[in-house]
Amino acid sequence: QVQLVESGGGSVQAGGSLRLSCAASGLTFGTYAMGWFRQAPGKEREIVAAISWSGYTKYYADPVKGRFTISRDNAKKTVYLQMNSLKPEDTAVYYCAAGIVGGLHIIREYEYWGQGTQVTVSS
Repeated sequence: QVQLVESGGGSVQAGGSLRLSCAASGLTFGTYAMGWFRQAPGKEREIVAAISWSGYTKYYADPVKGRFTISRDNAKKTVYLQMNSLKPEDTAVYYCAAGIVGGLHIIREYEYWGQGTQVTVSS
């Protein structure tokens, strides 16, 4: 049974930082691409960042480029999202996902999803 468990969310003021973690179990972690996605109230789920199984290839959505960093530790079966210079528009539920994907940015190719962690950025 595959489980993805996110942690590290919370409330922070604009300009602050948070580090999200996603611990995986029940899958051969080192063979899966991992992605971070977010969904704000009334909006569709969107990709934030993704990383290939090896960690060599990364994708970032334009709104987070230069502020967020995705990384992974295959030995710990964990993917991270370091979020700096947070803005109120970053407020959302953040989800991690795993998949054998042809394109890191293609949301429908991610097979397994976590339950999400809330990030709230106040101005």
